[in-house]
Amino acid sequence: MKEKEFNQYCDKIMMSIEDTIDHTLEDIDCETSAGILTLTIEKNGSKIIISRQPSQSQIWVAAKSGGYYFEYVEDQWICTTSSESLGILLKRVCFEQQGGEPTFDI
Repeated sequence: MKEKEFNQYCDKIMMSIEDTIDHTLEDIDCETSAGILTLTIEKNGSKIIISRQPSQSQIWVAAKSGGYYFEYVEDQWICTTSSESLGILLKRVCFEQQGGEPTFDI
């Protein structure tokens, strides 16, 4: 995947995550800076960091439970270690860190 295409995919995903949080999840704040999306769980201040890695064509997620690397496979971002889609993993780590159950349409 070329870097321009990769960044277009990432922009779309980051906006989708932000929209989900802004419109449906009152107890999670999000902030974007330099291509990095930081989700902050208001309940306990824990963070989930979502960043793009253009040189590897990957999206990385850092959460309390660990670091996760996603590659674009058959129109989905799939975790290289757990085989979860990005939306499923985000739902799981948000649940683990806050106790809620958000759904990300990615």
